[in-house]
Amino acid sequence: MTRYDRSKSLTTVSARERFRLWFRFSSTMMSVFGLLFLHFCLSHHAAAAAEEQERSLIIIGEKGTNVLLPCFGRPANSTLLVTRWKKSGQIAVTRDSAHPLSTAHLSIQDDGSLKITGLMFIDEDEYECDPVPKNDSLSQKILLQVADGPTNMAIKIEPATALLNGTLFVQKGTNISFNCSSESHPSQNLTWFFEDVRRASDTVSSLNFETSNVNPADQGTYTCKAQNLLSNKTVTRSQELLVYYASERHPICNWEQAIQPDLVHFSCSWYGGYPVPNLQVFLGSDTVASNVSEKLTVTLNRTMLHDDQNIMCLGRYSELQPGHEKSCSFTINSPYPMGTPLVAALEGSNVTLSCSEYKSLPPAKTVWQRGKSQEVIVPSSKYILTAQGPELTLTIVNVTKDDEGVFFCWSENVLAAKELEVYLTVRSSADSSGAVVGVFISVVIVVAGITLGFLAYSRRDRICLSFRFSGLEDDRTDVMSLVESDEDDVFHNTVPRLPPVSNGHGPTRTTTLVEIHRIQSSDHEDNVNDADQADQEQVKPEE
Repeated sequence: MTRYDRSKSLTTVSARERFRLWFRFSSTMMSVFGLLFLHFCLSHHAAAAAEEQERSLIIIGEKGTNVLLPCFGRPANSTLLVTRWKKSGQIAVTRDSAHPLSTAHLSIQDDGSLKITGLMFIDEDEYECDPVPKNDSLSQKILLQVADGPTNMAIKIEPATALLNGTLFVQKGTNISFNCSSESHPSQNLTWFFEDVRRASDTVSSLNFETSNVNPADQGTYTCKAQNLLSNKTVTRSQELLVYYASERHPICNWEQAIQPDLVHFSCSWYGGYPVPNLQVFLGSDTVASNVSEKLTVTLNRTMLHDDQNIMCLGRYSELQPGHEKSCSFTINSPYPMGTPLVAALEGSNVTLSCSEYKSLPPAKTVWQRGKSQEVIVPSSKYILTAQGPELTLTIVNVTKDDEGVFFCWSENVLAAKELEVYLTVRSSADSSGAVVGVFISVVIVVAGITLGFLAYSRRDRICLSFRFSGLEDDRTDVMSLVESDEDDVFHNTVPRLPPVSNGHGPTRTTTLVEIHRIQSSDHEDNVNDADQADQEQVKPEE
């Protein structure tokens, strides 16, 4: 009994499970078939609508304009009795002899066409002409679509400054943004172009793009193009953008010689920037000239200038911010030629006269002149002129006596004229031989003087002694007394003796020291006279 109940219960459960699974499967399949059927219906409806639309004639009109819809289905060569136009299947306007119905907005023409005046968005719909009589084989619906725009198109470039002619400019290195906007129905496509190169494009009502660190390559014409996607009507708007920047170099100041020596052309140029700079020339604190140009030339005369005067060219850009001014300047000076004023040369040789002029500004024109008439020397086989910057030389070939004289180094600029006088002396060959003899004699004298000096120096002791004794002879007389006696004891103590000297070959000799008594001249004469008298007295008694 128990086993039977269990098997029955198992059989019942299995049947219920199978039914539940089958029901779930059936529900799923019905859902799938339902979705497929719905998709089929929608596809069929879309296909039918597309096919219906393909059978319809599409006419696109601009808002606010007039449009004419042709009447299809009208038999050829027949007179229309009644003409009706339907809008979305409903009769919008009818024309017949009994019921002439028309409005200012909608009107039926004689050929049955429908004229819509001042097209509006509410006119966008499907239209059908229903004439009487009617040819169904020619009948066709018309789908009228209304397009508007692009209108109210505007472009903005920020930050930028507008010039009087409408051109915009920005300074180099700035960040700028571009914006283009337009109104269009039903939709539009906006595109930015730079010099015919596309920068950005999208189907929006407002389009933006940015450019950072603007450089001169970004200068040009930017164009925004708006196109209506329905009517393909296209509107463009262009804007020229300039990129201003200052030149990184300084202005260049130059001098140009004029035909007249008291005039000079001062020029100032400044290239490398945009736009064209404003150049000004100052003499001291006075403005001489001003012009908007990359090069400015001014003619100055001698009456306007003086030594140590400052002349300056200042360049600036009026459109740029302050701080971009640059200048070049000079301090002008009159010439001052320098050289050797006296030059000597031998006849038949070549001589070179040199002159240098570093001081002048503007640079002076320097020439060589000859004689009191200051005749300008021109290059020839006789005179060779060379110039290396401020150095000017004149070489005279095969110098003769005729070349002797004065030469002038003449320098002149717009301030003044100065000259250096150089005198040339020419010596003949005879003068050269005399010069050689003179040089020889000079050398002999010098050598003799050196020799005598050396000899005097080497014998200075003898010379000094001789001078000493010669001076004493003028004032006094030396008396030398020699005393000899056999009685050595008497003079032994009074007369000193030198020590004995032996030469090694004989007996020793004794030398007596000689005493010299210096007696004044007057005393000497008196003594001599006294001695003479004494001798005379001694002689007389003997007689």
